[in-house]
Amino acid sequence: MMYPNLGSLLGLGALFRLASASFEGNLNYQSPSARSSHVNLGLSLPFITSRTLKRSSVAYQPSELNFTHGVASGDPYPNSVILWTRVAPTAESDRSNVTVAGTVELYSHETEKYVKADANPICIEWKIWELQKGHNGTVKGPLGRSGKAYTTSDIDFTVKVEAHGLKPWTLYNYQFNVCGSNNSSPVGKTKTAPAENDEVDEVKLAVFSCSNHAKGFFNVYGNAARKDKHDYVVHLGDYIYEDASSGPRAHKPANKLFTLYDYRTRHGQYRTDNDLQLLAQNYAWIPTWDDHEFANNGYRDGFSALNNTEASFRNEGPSISVDTRKINAVRAYFEWMPIRQVDLDDNLRIWRNFKLGKLLDLIIIDTRNYDRSITSTGNNDAYIEAIRDDPSRTLMEGRQEKWFFRQLSESKQRAATWRVVGNQIVFSRILDSKGELTGTDNWSVSVSSSYRTSTGETLPAPQAILLAPYVSRHVKYRVLAVNFYVFDVW
Repeated sequence: MMYPNLGSLLGLGALFRLASASFEGNLNYQSPSARSSHVNLGLSLPFITSRTLKRSSVAYQPSELNFTHGVASGDPYPNSVILWTRVAPTAESDRSNVTVAGTVELYSHETEKYVKADANPICIEWKIWELQKGHNGTVKGPLGRSGKAYTTSDIDFTVKVEAHGLKPWTLYNYQFNVCGSNNSSPVGKTKTAPAENDEVDEVKLAVFSCSNHAKGFFNVYGNAARKDKHDYVVHLGDYIYEDASSGPRAHKPANKLFTLYDYRTRHGQYRTDNDLQLLAQNYAWIPTWDDHEFANNGYRDGFSALNNTEASFRNEGPSISVDTRKINAVRAYFEWMPIRQVDLDDNLRIWRNFKLGKLLDLIIIDTRNYDRSITSTGNNDAYIEAIRDDPSRTLMEGRQEKWFFRQLSESKQRAATWRVVGNQIVFSRILDSKGELTGTDNWSVSVSSSYRTSTGETLPAPQAILLAPYVSRHVKYRVLAVNFYVFDVW
């Protein structure tokens, strides 16, 4: 018996094995989590492979591809940094929702090997090299690391890799190119973190929040990039807004965000801004999310205009539940942002810390989306005021709160000079004309969380700075809250 297609089948199997390692190299195939109880947050590469092999797809030629949204870097460690780009045949985001639909089987990052997810994936090479000072200025130093990764429409053509083996507290350039071609991305610049025990005189942070594309130009991004006076960018959230604003810089898509395609498109629109691209290209970002990366005034079970009731599901959105909307937002965020997934067993965790020499510990927390108790929804403020003293109310949930306190204690124990906390909402106690606590969207909305954080040994004064939008110096207890170098972008 003749087997005329045997050679083709064997070749296809070899191609599976060849591409497997490179798919694993692209962190976006594992984003935002490789293992979790939330099944829709993971990619099943075997499933995607069997699906895409049935397409009559044709490989893209290098000339058909573009680096549509620049390059970016983020989450600097002493010996590594995250590098990001997007390479695609079009700036339009992909409409496939296979990564968040149905009951796709999750893959384990510990034991499983994964095959490629597309019959003709796009191959990307990346390289990073040290900047050195010559007599005529900055010159190209020796190649630090290089590698290869693949991307596909299933992850919106995004690429995210971790460059390992770097030197602490060092400037680097980096660049991507389509494999086997001179089709290259812009050259980016980034900087690794100082080692934990390095003596560092200063670390300069440019801190931003509340960047609404529809409300105006991102001049402050461009000003910071051109002045070149900082080491890292810290974004405290509301990096995108989910509303349907109109005007000269009207939001795309024109509707409120609910679907994966919606969130991807909005992230893509923001990354077309020249000033944002410039700041992302030349500085490592350390971002966190606030509420508008999901929807206004989010909490454990909903948002101001959508909650976990049948009436809300049917009347306040396109029949998309709170949980599905969150899954879509998380998926797009981790695809489009140069951020690490620090705990592959916790899909919603964005809280993490950075030890920047002996000078400071930068502790990023999530007071919005990680199991927060109910907040203001626009029509329940009296209720929120009535329960602000409830001891069960929380902004962070017990696990994150304990982690937060532990980071503060360990920072003190290792004798870091400063503890800098990046968070999303106002920490200061806001009093009304009668001297009573007021406000339904600040730390005082949960008196127990605020009290536990600001008393005892958790934040030993005066070496504690809390970064937050619109913060005030009028803070009791043992926290110094500052509002310098915190910029609203619009």
